[in-house]
Amino acid sequence: MKRTIITGEDMDLAFRSGKTEFHISPRDIVTSVAKERAEKHGITLSMGSGSSTAGPSGVGFDATAVFQKSARASSADVSPPYDMGYWRKQFPLLSKYIHVANCSQSPQSTYTRDAFEEYMISWNEMGMDWERWVEEVELTKAEFAKIINADPSEIAMGTSVSGMTAAIASALPRHTARQKVVYTEAEFPTVGHVWKAHEKYGLKTGFIPVTNNMIDPAEYDRYVDEDTMLTSICDVYYYNGFRQKLSTIIPKIHDKGSLVYVDAYQGLGTHPLDVKALDVDLLASGNLKYLMGVPGIAFLYVKKEIAEYLEPAYTGWFGRKDPFAFDIHNVDYADGARRFDTGTPPIPTAYISRAGMKVINEVGVDNIHQWTNVLSQHCIDGALARGLDVVSPTDIRIKAPSTAIRVPGNSHQVEAELRKRNIIGSARADVVRIAPHFFTTTNDIDIVLDAFVDILKKL
Repeated sequence: MKRTIITGEDMDLAFRSGKTEFHISPRDIVTSVAKERAEKHGITLSMGSGSSTAGPSGVGFDATAVFQKSARASSADVSPPYDMGYWRKQFPLLSKYIHVANCSQSPQSTYTRDAFEEYMISWNEMGMDWERWVEEVELTKAEFAKIINADPSEIAMGTSVSGMTAAIASALPRHTARQKVVYTEAEFPTVGHVWKAHEKYGLKTGFIPVTNNMIDPAEYDRYVDEDTMLTSICDVYYYNGFRQKLSTIIPKIHDKGSLVYVDAYQGLGTHPLDVKALDVDLLASGNLKYLMGVPGIAFLYVKKEIAEYLEPAYTGWFGRKDPFAFDIHNVDYADGARRFDTGTPPIPTAYISRAGMKVINEVGVDNIHQWTNVLSQHCIDGALARGLDVVSPTDIRIKAPSTAIRVPGNSHQVEAELRKRNIIGSARADVVRIAPHFFTTTNDIDIVLDAFVDILKKL
């Protein structure tokens, strides 16, 4: 008898069909998300001779003074444009911690846990199910495509932004008049490392400096020239959350005849980024930050109009027209972005990452942007009022959710002290970053800022 996995989508479909009861067999596995959705929709789960109604997850605040305070005050918070209570229940970690390290790693959700469970069951019961697993890869690409308004055929999958960047570097032509890649000092170091490493193949590089922890758009007029083949820019500066205005910068780069490569890793999922409206040529992002996923998977957008002109040397069998032809003698590149696929895709992380991105698409990037702007402003105002050293822009129009607080001495020590207070932050260089997400409350921010003041006094 075949075992069936009952998911949250099944409950949504039952609700839309007008059902108030859902029959399951003793062998069926009902995910925790399905139970939550059944409760939300008022659907009874019936099994065998009896029936059971999906109950609440039981997640609540930890019985510490800090979390009692948070629970009491949360009702006074400004309301986001979605059901905050429901979504907070989907992150069990929030019952014990305030998580403001989303610029580094998002917390586990019931959605992602159930997705991984689905893969593990498939692996255990089928031994191997490559047809279904490859289908999951394509569905995951499509979920990413929704976030950036791309066609799924324009998305390739790899294991890291480092690998995606290296694939692009290996695809750039070496026999043209333009042989320079310009990148900025705000790039995450791995991106700059790839460009520098390719200098041994004749690539020339130049960089755009960061001044006062930001980049003046006018600098692109100065540093991008007629020798520039590609300009590599970040959407958000990982150090302090400074967000570049891509709608201003990209036309400047294109006017010089250069391609544009955007590293969107540091903020994707918290504000709208439309690759078509912005005319982005190439874009990469990992999944473990604001996209609610895990390490070990990354995505590359390649504009369909340029894909056929790029032939990556960093490649693998899934980048072929027919990977299962097993033709060792010919490198026949697949159509579109799939030519940037490499070896065997990361199947388990594809399951998890699709579930995380489904959360982002369900809540809505516009809604997330609206709420994280409220949190960002609240954090800036609160930090300045407490006398903290804010390194991030104070204008939220040029800022992602992350707010960097400069601390004396070892920033990782401050991160460790925060964790002792059940607060998860993220240290980088001389700052500790407060990076909330859509499930964060303004009261959470106040608790974090008060902890900063207390820790810095003691240090």
